Amino acid sequence: MRLEILPVSGIGDVSPGDDLAGLIGTAAPWLRDGDVLVVTSKIVSKAEGQLVEIPVDGPERLAAREEVLAAETARPVAARGATRIVQTHHGFVMAAAGIDASNVNRSRLVLLPKDPDASARSLRAALGERYGVDVAVIVSDTMGRPWRNGLTDVALGVAGMAPIRDHRGEVDPYGNELHITQMAVVDELAGAGELVKGKCDQVPVAVVRGYLTVPDEEDGPGAVALVRDPAQDLFALGTAEARSAGLLAAATLGDTIGPDPADPAAVGRAIAAVRDAVRPDTEFTLVTGDRVPAELAESIPDWPTGATGGVLCRSTAPAGDPFAGIRLGTDVHRLRAALAAQGVPSVLLPPPPGTAADAVVAV
Repeated sequence: MRLEILPVSGIGDVSPGDDLAGLIGTAAPWLRDGDVLVVTSKIVSKAEGQLVEIPVDGPERLAAREEVLAAETARPVAARGATRIVQTHHGFVMAAAGIDASNVNRSRLVLLPKDPDASARSLRAALGERYGVDVAVIVSDTMGRPWRNGLTDVALGVAGMAPIRDHRGEVDPYGNELHITQMAVVDELAGAGELVKGKCDQVPVAVVRGYLTVPDEEDGPGAVALVRDPAQDLFALGTAEARSAGLLAAATLGDTIGPDPADPAAVGRAIAAVRDAVRPDTEFTLVTGDRVPAELAESIPDWPTGATGGVLCRSTAPAGDPFAGIRLGTDVHRLRAALAAQGVPSVLLPPPPGTAADAVVAV
């Protein structure tokens, strides 16, 4: 495969209501079937009127930007100082919801296109109808990436090609079947286009030639297919935000037992995790297996159904210590929070008669 990446110069500034297909077709009469057109989302937004008027300076400008950001935010993800990482209403996770103040009059902010996939489909159709050229269209924007410095362009919208190249089921040269590999090819093409567009050169459109022979007849599912399902998102929050959510969950623990038997190793890890945090006079003893019915289930009337073990909790503080119970209660809650972090639900119960325990945490 031989690729060419070609800049489209001469488009100039774009204003609301401008004919984007006409501007591109005039600037690139050399477009041909199979080209992949990479269009910066900013000129799409400008043409579609996705602009907001704000004050040019002072605290009013900052307040206006915050108001616009709140309106464009579906869910906060992380915040560090003035930086806000949020999920937009499109589903994209981006700094400042993709709101941009560069390459635009200082009295305006540029928002993302309302529906980048629809924008890509519309532009593709217009180019085909007017110029008889069958191209794929990618609407791109710049994003940061977790774990890596620097920015790169990615696809916010796409028409005329599949957003993902799925290699699952293929066999590599060593005879190994691929089970996971799915390449976000439209992101790779968007990044390739950025190499000739630049941020300050006023070249908002690039053409990648040689990747496609013929675009897909249908527009395809669009870049929305790249948005990860929340149920599969292992990094839905920033570190500080996840920690805060965990502390809140620990403060509101309920009394439930899960459907699966508790893993004694996980319970042991929870006990070990809080060992240095609890008072020296707090003791935790893990009880599992055959001893459970004899020592706990038969002697505690409210023993929860499904519990397969427990932790005997005891304070060895001197008799008469007025704060012993408070300290033990605090340590027991630490244990239950650690159990929850290990995925082990628990229920706090009174101690069985005739034992030295002061409380039992059933798991």
